[in-house]
Amino acid sequence: MFARLCENGAVPRRINPEQRDRAVVEAAWRVLTRDGLTALSVRNVAAEAHLPPSSLRYTFPTQASVRERAVDTLVDRLRQRVAAIPEPPGGPRWAHAALLELLPLDDERRVEMEVTLALGAAAMTDPDLRSSFNSVNAVVREVCTSAAAALGSEGKVAVDHLHALIDGLAFHLVRRTHGESTEWALKVLDAYLPGGARFVAGWSDAPDESR
Repeated sequence: MFARLCENGAVPRRINPEQRDRAVVEAAWRVLTRDGLTALSVRNVAAEAHLPPSSLRYTFPTQASVRERAVDTLVDRLRQRVAAIPEPPGGPRWAHAALLELLPLDDERRVEMEVTLALGAAAMTDPDLRSSFNSVNAVVREVCTSAAAALGSEGKVAVDHLHALIDGLAFHLVRRTHGESTEWALKVLDAYLPGGARFVAGWSDAPDESR
């Protein structure tokens, strides 16, 4: 998880470019989830990060550049967490661990999901945002596809079911009271993925010959 640079959100005077960019991205996420897309201006993000707007002039000159970096960071963090799973890829244990990375089970993933939901809502009426939202949705889909294959089931139907399950769980988790137990979501996921058996049996693209 990205550590807060200061308890009050302020950025120290001496800060390297990487820390500054991280502070700007976190500030952009807070502005987006708290105040909405229309408030995601360079000036507002700079104020949220306790930085002068002039310090963002070269790396974040426009609202679009702030938004792009915020989305890129969201995607990168998810990819890094999945890549860091200690289980060897290709089996049910890896699949289960990868799917958990898509759920807002801690503060870091909760913020990411709040950002994703804000982007998704805004993208419904703003065509310029659709590519940004699609890039986040694509990496979730990618993980679901890999997990389905690791559980022995491939094909669009299997991935659609798994993607819908994960999206639904994530939405309900983030809409519940912050700090409330997330155990119920783990039980739901486990009910569908007990060693992959139910997943393989129920979510196959094979035709139903009983019809």
